[in-house]
Amino acid sequence: MKALFDYIPLILFFVLYKTTEPTDSNHPILQLIGASGGADNNHILVATAGLIAATIAVYGYLFISQKFRLEKQQWFVLLMTVVFGGITLALSDAFYIMLKAVLINAAFAIGLLISPLFTKDKSPIIKRLFEPVFDLTHAGWQRLNLAWVAMFGTMAGLHAFFAFVFADGKYWGEFTAFGDMIVMFGFIAVMFFSLRRHIRKDIQ
Repeated sequence: MKALFDYIPLILFFVLYKTTEPTDSNHPILQLIGASGGADNNHILVATAGLIAATIAVYGYLFISQKFRLEKQQWFVLLMTVVFGGITLALSDAFYIMLKAVLINAAFAIGLLISPLFTKDKSPIIKRLFEPVFDLTHAGWQRLNLAWVAMFGTMAGLHAFFAFVFADGKYWGEFTAFGDMIVMFGFIAVMFFSLRRHIRKDIQ
C-alpha cells in the first residue's frame, strides 16, 4: 500500500503537465507560489510545484501513520524532490527536476550494490526486505540483489534517455508518470513468477 502512495504525486504531476500550456507563464499555480515562469516550459514548472506539494502531503501522512517516522528511502525521495523541485522553480529551469529521477534511481542502484559491505553476514539489504516472502540461499539473495541493481540502473538510464536524448524531452513527463511505474510493477511481477517455487510455505 505504501508503494502505491508513492505514485500519487506522479499522477498529479502528469495531470498538471498535460493540462498546462507550455507558454502559460500566468498559470494560477505559478502566481500562487510567486514563480516567474519560463518561455515554453511552464507545464513542467506547474507540474513540479504540484509534485512538491503532493510529495510533502503524502509523506506527511505517512510520517504520521508510521508513528512519526519515515524510512530512509522515503526521507531521501522527499529531500530530492523538494531540493531539485525547488531549484527548478527558483531558476525556471526544467533540467533539475529531470535530473532528479536519474539521480534517485542511480542512488538506489548504488546503495543496493554496496549494501553487502555494511552487513555482518555480507547479505544484501534486499534480503531484509524480502526474507519474510522468499526462502533463498546466500547466493540467491545476491543474485536477486543484483537484479534489483540492474532494474534501478535501467530506470536511471531510461529517465536520462527520455529527459535529455529522445525528442528533446517531449515525452519525459509521460515516462516519469507512467513509464517507471510500468517498469517497476513489471519487474516485480517477473520476480514473483521467477521465484514462485521459493515463496515461503507459511504465506502461500
